[in-house]
Amino acid sequence: MKKILSIFLISSLFLFSCNDDDSPKGGGTPLPTNPTDPPKAYTDPEIIEMVQKDALKYFWDYAQSTSKLARERYHTDNPGQDAHVVSTGGSGFGLMTILVGIKNGYVTRTDAVSRLSTALNFLQNANRFHGAWPHWMDGNTGNVIPFSTKDNGGDLVETAFLAQGLICVREYFKNSTDATELAISKKADDLWKGIEWNWYTQGQNVLYWHWSPNYNFEMDHQLRGFDETLITYVLAAASPNYAIEKTVYTEGWARSGA
Repeated sequence: MKKILSIFLISSLFLFSCNDDDSPKGGGTPLPTNPTDPPKAYTDPEIIEMVQKDALKYFWDYAQSTSKLARERYHTDNPGQDAHVVSTGGSGFGLMTILVGIKNGYVTRTDAVSRLSTALNFLQNANRFHGAWPHWMDGNTGNVIPFSTKDNGGDLVETAFLAQGLICVREYFKNSTDATELAISKKADDLWKGIEWNWYTQGQNVLYWHWSPNYNFEMDHQLRGFDETLITYVLAAASPNYAIEKTVYTEGWARSGA
């Protein structure tokens, strides 16, 4: 096990060290071009900084062109493929990553605020289903892109990942003296508060993952732990407008202690 972990860590450090000429401001450090050069011994802070910069690179350099949100994937051999497929959950991670970029000086606050304004305006006008966004959206139109035949409506877990980012944006700018930044904070707050978590219970003591305007709850996918969907219950319990009851968590995700 230790050998496998060592191989994984070495491979990860190699990948994070690799970079190209397209990096954002202060991009990662490239490997030595001369193979005879001794490898650089990176400190922990240097490694963390490379990870932070390269994570930002995806969400900043390769964001969908219109919405400025996160693309589901980027094909290096064919950048136009899936160019407008926006990932709802990935966009939540992207929002948080941009805030780190501001704090660390990787992007200017002015540029970041402009991009966040565009992204939140897009989310405000995009398809929502009882407050939840779909798994995928068209970054040009905001229309749902079906993840599967019956998954063409609200995706509560992807929405939860996005809501985390929205709450972080709200908190980051809520005490600003700048009118544009305060407007971003308020919009992020309004967007997360509009998610109808309790509606996704169907009146039962469990949350459901999907709802479709065409297929209703036919996917019948309940959120039960232990898994990554815990955040969905945390946010649903915290909602000021559409909170779930405690029994939805205890009998649903926690499975009555099971």
